[in-house]
Amino acid sequence: MNTIAVVGLGAMGKPIARNLLTAGHEVTVWNRGPQPVADLVAAGARPARNVSEAFASGVVFSVLADDRSVTDVFLDPGLLSGAPEGAVHVNLATVSTGLARHAAHLHARHGVGYVAAPVFGRVPVAEAGLLNVLAAGDPALIDRVQPFLDVIGVRTWRLGDRPEQANIVKILGNYLIASAVQSLGEAISLAEHTGVDASTLVELLTSTLFPGTVYSGYGELIASRSYEPAGFTTSLGLKDVNLALDAAEQARLVLPVGDVLRTVLTETIAAGRAEQDWASIAELQRARTDDAGS
Repeated sequence: MNTIAVVGLGAMGKPIARNLLTAGHEVTVWNRGPQPVADLVAAGARPARNVSEAFASGVVFSVLADDRSVTDVFLDPGLLSGAPEGAVHVNLATVSTGLARHAAHLHARHGVGYVAAPVFGRVPVAEAGLLNVLAAGDPALIDRVQPFLDVIGVRTWRLGDRPEQANIVKILGNYLIASAVQSLGEAISLAEHTGVDASTLVELLTSTLFPGTVYSGYGELIASRSYEPAGFTTSLGLKDVNLALDAAEQARLVLPVGDVLRTVLTETIAAGRAEQDWASIAELQRARTDDAGS
């Protein structure tokens, strides 16, 4: 089995499809906009006229933005009922746990396998094929698609037999990243206010107390105010924090930091930074620090 389709060729989907091609798989691609399809066809992919045609590959990876996109593109009973026997849909999107449960139920009703496999890693990580894949669903289905997952990721973390288990882990990971970015913004703005060089502060903290890609990567973005092109936009960050808060509400739990993050992200978007990297929430804190010192 070496045929696969990739649906959704945005910042993450396009390098994922390209890596599958490089690995020698027969890759069919579909996207709402034509240019990414043309680029990948030039690299050897096959174009699909629609998502139904993509399902003919047997395995479909979808890399879409949110619940609405997944619903619009895939949760059509007519589409699923027409999929070939044994077809599997691997959803790499960060979606709500409710959407994951609904999608799994609808796919099962129409005889289509469904695996949730959101990923950790920004675009350069996807380009290098070094994503961490968070997989949940029927273990036999994950086994079946594992050779493809091995191409796009450095490790597949199996998190359970219910797809929503992978999605909640992805949501929580992004929630913690947002918390770290907000804390970094606060620390850097205060350091700058007292004349400390931001880049030196980030280098010190990430070399001693807080090693790791989140603090070092986002710390440098904040220190240098480098928010474009966005690796992950502020609007997507708000979407994921809202997913965490919604999941907490369903579990009758309170996430106090989440309320702060939602406010900060919303205000940052209102300030015109929706499509900048979500590290730009630090500018809200910088503005507050400047106002306090004036």
